[in-house]
Amino acid sequence: MSFLAFLVIGLVAGLIARAIMPGRQSMGWLGTLALGIVGSFVGGMLGSFIQSDGDFTVIHPAGLIWSTVGALVVLAVAALMSRRLTH
Repeated sequence: MSFLAFLVIGLVAGLIARAIMPGRQSMGWLGTLALGIVGSFVGGMLGSFIQSDGDFTVIHPAGLIWSTVGALVVLAVAALMSRRLTH
């Protein structure tokens, strides 16, 4: 997978996750991109537990789905951490 495709998938996954997650996430484009990239790694790990192929280098439609799921997990954990730090 090319580096540019990885960045685009990360950005799209971050945008979708921010649209799905309720509440306000105050982050810019770079924060959304970082969210998508981290979510891609988390989603890849989650997907490897469920799928049996275990090959992370193949681009398939589930890549964006798992990246979005991973970004949602990262957003949920970040929201829990920020709630605990502020209270």
